[in-house]
Amino acid sequence: MDVNIGGSIDGTGGGDLATLAEQVSDAERLGFDGVWSTEVSRDPFLPLMLAADRSSALQIGTAVAVAFARSPMTMAATANDLNTFSRGRFVLGLGSQIRAHIERRFSMPWSSPAPRMREYVLALRAIWRCWETGEKLDFEGEHYRHTLMTPMFSPEASFGAPRVMLAAVGPMMTAVAAEVADGLLLHGFTTQRYLREVTLPAVEQGLTRTARTRADFTMVYPGLVVTGGTEQEYESAVQQVRRQIAFYGATPAYRAVLDLHGWGELHTELHRLSKSGDWATMTDLIDDHVLETFAVTGEPSTIGKQLLERFGDLVDRFTLYTPYSLDAHARAVIVEGVRTAA
Repeated sequence: MDVNIGGSIDGTGGGDLATLAEQVSDAERLGFDGVWSTEVSRDPFLPLMLAADRSSALQIGTAVAVAFARSPMTMAATANDLNTFSRGRFVLGLGSQIRAHIERRFSMPWSSPAPRMREYVLALRAIWRCWETGEKLDFEGEHYRHTLMTPMFSPEASFGAPRVMLAAVGPMMTAVAAEVADGLLLHGFTTQRYLREVTLPAVEQGLTRTARTRADFTMVYPGLVVTGGTEQEYESAVQQVRRQIAFYGATPAYRAVLDLHGWGELHTELHRLSKSGDWATMTDLIDDHVLETFAVTGEPSTIGKQLLERFGDLVDRFTLYTPYSLDAHARAVIVEGVRTAA
């Protein structure tokens, strides 16, 4: 089995170019196949421009950029530029975000996310096809309308359309991803059981709409990992991951994952506590059973084998998800462990 392993860059730790350059160099040195940039506290695209320049081999991608914060035209232009400058190595990972952020943070309209995302990706593809082939731009949907493109504003055809991957948790968005996108960016708040019983059936449903097979579709799993080089580092990682699981578990959009395991009441309590910002109590509610259901835990040398045993037949690519500081040696050991186990 061939395994593709991704790391992350974003500059959150300082936001300077030297930090970003070091992250890119580390990713290559540690054996990663690609790097992702997130849209959390920084722009998701700018770090990837530097990554494209500093590395000629790493795949680069957003995991994720918020689709509904931008029009398909502006998104298409940015993605096309990054794909051109990286010589075809860019992957556009898109997410919908939740209603509060779209309306109150981005000041953009909200609508049912799954059908809107389907239209969004189709609009992107129409724009790229216009630029690539000269086909008249004539896209009209319920939410987006793109019918004007002149030679002055058309970039030269180069490396083709970027690959598009969608982030999804629920079955509706998952099916949309399998219908119109090139792959699925799984959420860190998922489990082996949820993937088998909910995600994969939704993927198959979406693929049948376009007569594609699972071999035509890439699934990326951000493996939530608890590890450390010392006992103190390990215990710190445990607490940080408990806190992260509690944060996700309080989100109504992710309740279905807990419901599948019979933990619906946990969501109710986490959601209630989140309203008052009681993160300490929320973290304490994540017991060992919940922790080990969502995360792979252990010494760095054991993580790779565990990831493959739990998810190797379900996904095509792993991204290490460590919401805490993990030193380069430990990450290198995990990467080597995944490759050896494969």
